[in-house]
Amino acid sequence: MPPPIKEPCKKEACDIQACLTKNNFLPHKCVRVIQLLQHCCENCDYKSTHCASVSGLLKQIKPKGQKS
Repeated sequence: MPPPIKEPCKKEACDIQACLTKNNFLPHKCVRVIQLLQHCCENCDYKSTHCASVSGLLKQIKPKGQKS
């Protein structure tokens, strides 16, 4: 059995950074990877340093006129 991951959601956070870099830092072009980070953060009860930025990213990709 592999050892537990020391920092959950690191892969997802790195995937977001790669996507944003590739897409001129336009979050709406990286919705899928942002949602994967959100899912990871929900699974680890937001106990990862990589989860701090997920709410800000979600606000940036939310369609105009949609409420929280």
